[in-house]
Amino acid sequence: MAIIEASELSKSFYVKRRNQKYKVEAVRRIGLQIQPGEIFGFLGPNGAGKSTTVRMLSTLLVPDEGSVRVAGFDLKKEPVEVRKRIGYVSQAGGTDRWGSARENLILQARLYGIDAQEAAIRSGALIATLQMEEFADRRASGYSGGQRRKLDLALGMIHRPTLLFLDEPTTGLDPVSRAQLWEQIRGLRAAGTTVFLTTHYLDEADQLCDRVAIIDKGQIIADGSPSALKRRLSGDVITLKTIAVDHASAHAKALLEPIEQIKEVTAGENGTLRLTVHNGEEAVPEILKRLSANDIGVSTISLARPTLDDVFLKLTGHSLAGQAAPNPVLTLPAAAGAN
Repeated sequence: MAIIEASELSKSFYVKRRNQKYKVEAVRRIGLQIQPGEIFGFLGPNGAGKSTTVRMLSTLLVPDEGSVRVAGFDLKKEPVEVRKRIGYVSQAGGTDRWGSARENLILQARLYGIDAQEAAIRSGALIATLQMEEFADRRASGYSGGQRRKLDLALGMIHRPTLLFLDEPTTGLDPVSRAQLWEQIRGLRAAGTTVFLTTHYLDEADQLCDRVAIIDKGQIIADGSPSALKRRLSGDVITLKTIAVDHASAHAKALLEPIEQIKEVTAGENGTLRLTVHNGEEAVPEILKRLSANDIGVSTISLARPTLDDVFLKLTGHSLAGQAAPNPVLTLPAAAGAN
């Protein structure tokens, strides 16, 4: 059974512009199905609807429309049961800056109804797991960005949730802190926790996520594993150069074109061939085997793959890496008296 099942999920807000109210459709009839134990990435530019979706799924916002079940419970009818089973780490975090990490964690555990002894045991275990011993008993107001994000993650984990929401967890972190946090997130999955991760970092989604959904202007436009999404484009590109023998590249082109994996072969200058293939890793051995069997040597060969930004650019017409924020979806001015 899916840990999150959402259908026709929608949320709108009203904004005032030039003395008129406009309805902004932040999330527009999206569907999601997330399986237990996976790291699911919600990928999109700022303003695309990522955080609004997470806030609905974590019971912080009431959806306007749609049906949702989280951890087996109806989001609208049983929000308390949902909250017992989820953790949520927002972009802003939830740290009491005047307390230490240990004090923050014990307080959070006690708020979940965990007794004092168990709260202390769990806090100590998380401090060790997340390598927080060096600063665990210092006031949080003096923490670095990476230290604060470790504490935020620990606060979301203290009650051992089945499902953990992480909203832009590595924004503003240096590369070392990001890499450390990635390892902790992988450790959560290994321990059986499902992670719902929002991000606009392409490398983060590619490295961490088992599956991603791309959201743009409040709508999901693609869903699948990072590798599957990238394969939806023209395919992987293999570039090779044959050893200088008369007509070697022309002969190689004729030999390679019948291979099922190969979609297109283009001959360039100086014995260079450019091949578009369905799956580069599977195609390379077959290509080399066939050329070798026909006494055609290869001096160089390289494999390049489309990126998630290539996917986003293909689907939307703008680059995610450039962070060009989409225009909000505005409808007609709200009727007089609209809330």
